[in-house]
Amino acid sequence: MVTEHLFDNRADMIAALQAECETALRQSIEERGEATFLVSGGSTPEPLYKALSHSDLDWESIYVALVDERWVDFGHDKSNEAFTVKHLIQNKAAVANLVGMKNSAETAAEGLVDCEAAYQQLAQPFDITILGMGSDGHTASLFPHAQGLDEALNPDSAQLCAAIIAKQSEVTGAIVERMTLSLAGLLRSKSLVLLITGDEKLAVLRAAQAGTDVKEMPIRAVLQQQLVPVSIYWAP
Repeated sequence: MVTEHLFDNRADMIAALQAECETALRQSIEERGEATFLVSGGSTPEPLYKALSHSDLDWESIYVALVDERWVDFGHDKSNEAFTVKHLIQNKAAVANLVGMKNSAETAAEGLVDCEAAYQQLAQPFDITILGMGSDGHTASLFPHAQGLDEALNPDSAQLCAAIIAKQSEVTGAIVERMTLSLAGLLRSKSLVLLITGDEKLAVLRAAQAGTDVKEMPIRAVLQQQLVPVSIYWAP
């Protein structure tokens, strides 16, 4: 279920992935009148989002939703929702429908019901989901040995979303309270894209592929499942 696309440079990688995203979103709009595009934060997908913001798509028919979010307000500099607005919900994509995860609840656990209700309203299966991967083998906010991870990794769960409290590390930073798509939520996608760059991340990917302990490296749960195709996009 895993296909690797390895590029010599990031510009070619982004161009190829932009084309894949455009095709998937256009096809869904033609078939069902709307499309769902699930996005991750971080510096790696930033050029993809900036490029897509200029794409000639029917953005009014596209629902952009977050893969995960730190439990911080929109004005916080670590907000994935704010990041998405800054880099994707611009230019031609300014009219897209954005669905965030953070709500007014004090904690992610308390906000889970409302977040779940919002995500259940999205057209399923999601058309294309962009994932990243940390040097610790996490993806989305499915962090190694995190509080809430066991439930979040249940592929048979009816829940699209999960509240997570990560173990603090250099990767997590100080903000360990998160909302994330669960593994079951990720598997509601037609296509999963793992977007990574650099030799270090490629080495992490190879380590993940070589082992089986999903609690140690939760990205393994995505790589080992047999339900949804995974496209790996990598460049130096």
